[in-house]
Amino acid sequence: MKIYYNKKLKHLAARLRNNSTKAEIKLWNYLKNKQIMKYDFHRQKPIDTFIVDFFCNKLKLAIEVDGYTHGLEEVYEKDNLKNQRLNQLGITVLRFSYEEVMNNVDGVVTMMKEYIKKVEEGNTPPPPLIRGE
Repeated sequence: MKIYYNKKLKHLAARLRNNSTKAEIKLWNYLKNKQIMKYDFHRQKPIDTFIVDFFCNKLKLAIEVDGYTHGLEEVYEKDNLKNQRLNQLGITVLRFSYEEVMNNVDGVVTMMKEYIKKVEEGNTPPPPLIRGE
């Protein structure tokens, strides 16, 4: 399935890149320049009607770093809708909390690498559920 780049979200994505959270910056330092198993990730990528924190087109993999507001019911519901739509587009979403990235970025990177290895082996696991499901 074709993944559509939403030009209307270009300026918002640029603003988000310029105002990244500490956790996003920390994780980006591991993702940029093809450091994770030589895969190319992009920051704040507009897809469909959403912007994902990090995206690898080759893997069809979105990485989201969720701050405290993602625990609020209305944000949680939006995350569910976002996950469902991205899954319909063939994109898997891996979600990590802000605290996970800040306190255990090596563990987060290890989980990402384990997922990528499964994809490379052709054993693509089903998309993970949002935390709390």
